[in-house]
Amino acid sequence: MILKPIAVDVIDFPAELRPLLSGAKLYDSSCSEQAKVIYIEKDSGYFLKRSPKGSLEREVLMTKYFHSKGLAANVLAYISDEYDWMLSEKVQGDDCISRKHLDEPKRLCDTIAERLSILHSIDFSDCPVQNHSELFITSAKDYMEKGMFDKKQAQIWGYESPEEAWKVATANAHLLEANTLLHGDYCLPNIILDDWKFSGFIDLDMAGVGDRHIDLYWGSWTLLYNLKTDEYRDRFFDAYGRDKVDKDFLRIIAAFEVFGE
Repeated sequence: MILKPIAVDVIDFPAELRPLLSGAKLYDSSCSEQAKVIYIEKDSGYFLKRSPKGSLEREVLMTKYFHSKGLAANVLAYISDEYDWMLSEKVQGDDCISRKHLDEPKRLCDTIAERLSILHSIDFSDCPVQNHSELFITSAKDYMEKGMFDKKQAQIWGYESPEEAWKVATANAHLLEANTLLHGDYCLPNIILDDWKFSGFIDLDMAGVGDRHIDLYWGSWTLLYNLKTDEYRDRFFDAYGRDKVDKDFLRIIAAFEVFGE
């Protein structure tokens, strides 16, 4: 996580948040253009996310749910005015793209695979988002219609055009299951470890009950992307439980995932 010191005018923030911001050291930790994230260095630390109005509702809902399972930070405030604001406690530790984690790739691979297996074994009967697969398909369709196609990622999976990928996606959409609690964006920056002990998940806006292969897809992709090699893919599947992995089905998941930002 990169933290850049910033100065802000507290008047630009909701009145409820100003006392916390006033006098604190503040850092920009944003990683996308869609959301601004500020780290507030006070007490044990806080994160404040600002996004377009209505865009944080699911993330707040699922972060609270994961927190109830001991898997995420506590959400302290959700304000929806001109923007959406989410204030949460810091998950103690470092994300999995910190140097100390990347320097031990085998241990890192095994750790995130085993943690994913644990997540996927959790009872999801009380999860407030039971229709992840439906939302997943709808989201991909929206991106496809906007012409948002990741050509580089598509070629990894053998798709040469958006038409080819979408044909595979639509032909197999009915095969997506909804029988597993998912993170939804299971990538190294979203997994926090404290001295190699699991501490919590962040960025849960895509979480819900869906098909396990979505998390498996992103778990294998993040190792490729962040370690600059695909040599840990099979190790990841073995550590997770190869009997639960359909590698052919991952290509179907890719047919959806190549449409996006």
